[in-house]
Amino acid sequence: MGKYLLLIGGALLVYWIVRASLRRRQRELSQQHEKAAPEDMVRCDDCGVHLPRGESLTVRGRFYCSVEHQRRHDASG
Repeated sequence: MGKYLLLIGGALLVYWIVRASLRRRQRELSQQHEKAAPEDMVRCDDCGVHLPRGESLTVRGRFYCSVEHQRRHDASG
């Protein structure tokens, strides 16, 4: 009788671990999907390349793709 209880307990433990692992994986996948949401694109005022707003450098309401382009644009104008 004790062997059966131990076997059932082991099976329940394995089931619980697998279930928790699957839930964690599903949660990670849903978070990755949320992070991949579309982002507004902006145009560099110096070279004209388009890039996501989050990756751009914003100075006085203007967008740049790098610090070098921001400095070059400020120096020329």
